Amino acid sequence: MYDVNKIREDFPILQREVYGKPLIYFDNGATTQKPRCVVEAITDEYYSVNANVHRGVHFLSQQATDLHEASRETVRKFLNAASTNEIIFTRGTTESINLFVSSFGEEFMREGDEVIISVMEHHSNIVPWQLLAARKGIVLKVIPMNDKGELLLDEYEKLFSERTKIVSITQVSNVLGTVNPVKQMVETAHAHGVPVLVDGAQSVPHMTVDVRDLDADFFAFSGHKIYGPTGVGVLYGKEEWLDKLPPYQGGGEMIQSVTFEKTVFNELPYKFEAGTPDYIGTTSLAKAIDYVSAIGMDNIAAYEHELTEYGMQQLKTIEGMRIFGEAEHKSSVISFLVGNIHHFDMGTLLDRLGIAVRTGHHCAQPLMQRLGIEGTVRASFALYNTKEEIDALVAGIQRVSKMF
Repeated sequence: MYDVNKIREDFPILQREVYGKPLIYFDNGATTQKPRCVVEAITDEYYSVNANVHRGVHFLSQQATDLHEASRETVRKFLNAASTNEIIFTRGTTESINLFVSSFGEEFMREGDEVIISVMEHHSNIVPWQLLAARKGIVLKVIPMNDKGELLLDEYEKLFSERTKIVSITQVSNVLGTVNPVKQMVETAHAHGVPVLVDGAQSVPHMTVDVRDLDADFFAFSGHKIYGPTGVGVLYGKEEWLDKLPPYQGGGEMIQSVTFEKTVFNELPYKFEAGTPDYIGTTSLAKAIDYVSAIGMDNIAAYEHELTEYGMQQLKTIEGMRIFGEAEHKSSVISFLVGNIHHFDMGTLLDRLGIAVRTGHHCAQPLMQRLGIEGTVRASFALYNTKEEIDALVAGIQRVSKMF
């Protein structure tokens, strides 16, 4: 049985007040709050095991290394990757995508080659490709969507050509909540001999992800969106692909030997992990993964689906409500506008009621242009949110609406 009240006890910040009101935190798409076990893992390692990893012969270094590599195995199991060689630690989804674009683009893309992305991508899956386009003259092709926020798969199929080298798509839109049919899209790409990178920043916290079932060639996510620390994330890549890619950065850790004449790179995954890793962050990320795994990702998905359905129903009772993103398959994100009230005004006044939402373009300006708006208010749910909090959001929006 899913006991949300017991879960909430694990998150001390949810007990605080904002402007004299109980905090209602609906900004989980930007970052999630952290359970006590994650914060304690950070403190414990700094106080008892802190030492640089991999190269030390002393006890603390070996203990820290064991924790760091055990965390890699935790991530491997969580994603169902075939090997820990396929798990690269990064600073987050953004760095994971930049790493991939830099290495893959350098090795496999030439002027006139094409990448397929979608209209609903986060800037972190647009701008790195544009930087590559400026350097190498590659071409971006964009999958369109319908008014419900669903990608047009027939149009996607038409974008492939003999110059298509990569598909790079989000599994879940951070604005619309649309859950894209990534497995089907990967099959289409592979039928054309094209590999696929999946942005999993908004999917990993909310659903079971099996990279082997998806058959994704690459997959990226951030620790801080799945109740872990900031500044740590993961790039998964099939081993046969990672073997082909050149390193993203040079320095310590990613080498086997260095002379002034030649450097021999380290084996996977260390080839892509230059410098001292955030070994404190990887340990606490593993704690976060253990936490959600103990609850059960399928249980979390079912509970959040119920929350989202309830939120959609209740928000639609508000006069002047416009919801953006009503795909058949939708994750726990609701973006909206009410009448002519500016999203910033709505968000500011909701904040005074203790309700934290996100306002603006959500790092998805091309999507805003497609929707014909400047920005939205976004309420994004997590495993600790409740229907009572949604009721408070609805009451808050109605109160703000009356002021206008």
